[in-house]
Amino acid sequence: MAVRGIAWTVVLILCSPKFLGMDSMETGLSLEMSGRVKRGWVWNQFFVVEEYTGTEPLYVGKIHSDSDEGDGSIKYTISGEGAGSIFIIDELTGDIHATERLDREHKTFYTLRAQARDRHTDRLLEPESEFVIKVQDINDSEPRFLQAPYIGSVPELSPVGTSVMVVSAWDADDPAYGSSARVVYSVLDGEKHFTVDSKTGVIRTAVSDLDRESVDRYDLVIQATDMAGQLGGLSGSTTVTIVITDVNDNPPRFPQKLYQFTVAESASPGSVIGRIKAEDADVGENTDMYYQIQQQEMGAIFKVTTDSVTQEAILSIVKSLDFETQKEHSLVLEAQNRFVDPRFVDLGTFRDQAIVKVSVLDVDEPPKFHPLDGIIEVSEDAHIGSVIGAITAIDPDKANNPIRYTLDRSSDEGIFEIDLESGEIRITKPLDRETSGWHNLTIQANEAGDPLKVSLLSLRIRILDVNDNPPELASPHESSVCEDALPGQLIQTISVVDRDEPMGGHRFYFRLAPESSVEHHFTLLNVKDNTASVHTHQMPFDRREQDMFIVPILVVDSGTPALSSTGTLTIRVCGCDSSGAVQSCNTTAYVMAGSLSPGALIALLVCVLILVVLILLILALKRHHQGHLTSEEDEDMRDNVIKYNDEGGGEQDTEAYDMSALRSLYNFSDGSEAGGDSSLASQRHPLPQWFPGAELDFSLFKDYISRKVRMADQDSTVPPYDSFQTYAFEGSGSSAASLSSISSWSTGSEQDFSQLGSWGPRFRQLATLYAGHRGQEEIPGS
Repeated sequence: MAVRGIAWTVVLILCSPKFLGMDSMETGLSLEMSGRVKRGWVWNQFFVVEEYTGTEPLYVGKIHSDSDEGDGSIKYTISGEGAGSIFIIDELTGDIHATERLDREHKTFYTLRAQARDRHTDRLLEPESEFVIKVQDINDSEPRFLQAPYIGSVPELSPVGTSVMVVSAWDADDPAYGSSARVVYSVLDGEKHFTVDSKTGVIRTAVSDLDRESVDRYDLVIQATDMAGQLGGLSGSTTVTIVITDVNDNPPRFPQKLYQFTVAESASPGSVIGRIKAEDADVGENTDMYYQIQQQEMGAIFKVTTDSVTQEAILSIVKSLDFETQKEHSLVLEAQNRFVDPRFVDLGTFRDQAIVKVSVLDVDEPPKFHPLDGIIEVSEDAHIGSVIGAITAIDPDKANNPIRYTLDRSSDEGIFEIDLESGEIRITKPLDRETSGWHNLTIQANEAGDPLKVSLLSLRIRILDVNDNPPELASPHESSVCEDALPGQLIQTISVVDRDEPMGGHRFYFRLAPESSVEHHFTLLNVKDNTASVHTHQMPFDRREQDMFIVPILVVDSGTPALSSTGTLTIRVCGCDSSGAVQSCNTTAYVMAGSLSPGALIALLVCVLILVVLILLILALKRHHQGHLTSEEDEDMRDNVIKYNDEGGGEQDTEAYDMSALRSLYNFSDGSEAGGDSSLASQRHPLPQWFPGAELDFSLFKDYISRKVRMADQDSTVPPYDSFQTYAFEGSGSSAASLSSISSWSTGSEQDFSQLGSWGPRFRQLATLYAGHRGQEEIPGS
């Protein structure tokens, strides 16, 4: 057994995958602890060539177990990728065949698992083993340019060997097996101008005279071949477009050397004469150019600008042209590139010139005024009819038609006129510089034969000043002086105005008028700034004798001739305090005038008048209201609750109580006073008398109240006006008895009030009231 186990080991080692140069495979061999060799798998082929084109299944390999005695008792099976479809196995021999055409580029290897089972019992004789079948590569894929199409660019005139771009091809064959995936590059078309690196695929320029203006693009055909370019290799190609970019290697060029334009002499400044364009073979910003006029004198007449879009020269006039002065103008126009590449300066100047001739067309022009400074000066004392200037205009055309002048009447206010033929301007009204110092005139000149040919001239006339206005005080002056003013005290500073405008400036002289009688009281001093100051003299002032002084002041200017005027200064004499502040002047009116303006006084008087009217109106309304209340009280007789809670004030108190309410209860003049009840009117009772110790009888009041209640209940026309009245009586114990007027008045004459006279002087007034016709002399002690 030991010798046999050693022999199996040798066979298994010789048949191992490593010995055959394959990847490591699981052999399934192991040695038991007793030293006996465990049975294992044996196979002898693991590769299959791709793209097999035979008609029979392709033999792949054989799996075999060392326990196989060849008697057919072992059954071999496989499972995994492609088992049963791509790969089949002979159950008896273990041979594996491929039934389909394999493609390594699609799948490079297949992983399968092998099993050996007892054919009769289906018992697994060997552990399941995994093995790999690799697909062996052949050169069946050509190189491909996956990023095609290719587009590159290179500037024109680039040096030889300038890199343009890189191309790259990919081969699907196995790069680790032979040279099937080794690619080399070559140029099939365009090799005169470009080359390609065979290994890297970098495309470079082959010449240095690439000219975009001649050929602006090239189409190259680049080929990639595998097998390192050997015979029998596969190849693929692609087209590469190379665009030649522009550089500024061409100067601008005028298509022609002479250009001619015409323009009417009536064209206004800024009018466009024409357009000129210089051609440039370059593109983009390399064609940007600017134009300029070479002659400096022509630059004052013409102007050239560049159209930023079309790069054209726009020629225009700066000022008006005159056919009679110059019929044709010739100028040199130059075009130049804005951006010059210093690499190509040696190729020549990047500028070009052309001659432009401008012919001026004659037109029938309106008259032209001779140059004027635009201002005519005239003195304001010029006489009416004086000529202040003349306007001259001519016909610029060859016809030289006579000119007629007119004045726009809306501009001169009728002060000036112009001669129709000579153009002389005359004065028609007096001039006054103080009213209007400037006059703006519009002069019209037209040809005699063609009134439509009109020209306008704006003329300014300045009125020169003469001394024709005397100086005047700047404003009416009024001042005040204290009675105790000291001599030489400043009272007022006087200034003047003069409407004239002398060339050398104003100079005024002040003095008191000869007719003035205030020289003893005031003095006048001239100040250098054309003002004068009024001062007090030596004499004191007394406002009781004279409270106001009128000081006439004579003002003379320095004009030729000198003019003068007399103004007055009013000085009031006032009383002042110790500090010199004015307290009061000659009259109350003056004091009020100094504190209140006339407007304030008027407003105050209006307010007082309104207040008086309001008071009168309130009084009238009050009287009317009182009369209305009295009438209502007379018509509506009601009973009221009257309560007296205090005593009288003695003899002198005659107004403490109003007895009319009580008297109306008993003294009815007619039936109407009792509410129409004639029975009540006929029943009159004297007021109850109260005496000390007498019993109080209230039946009379109860009877009266009951009657009033019945009357109110029976009357359906009025609401039930209930009345409740309380009458309080003084208690007993007073020797003077009751002082209430209820018991002291009666319609009867039997009552005796003589006892009131014995009560003393405090009750004298009461005794007088109730004694009646007896007279005061009958009362004892009176």
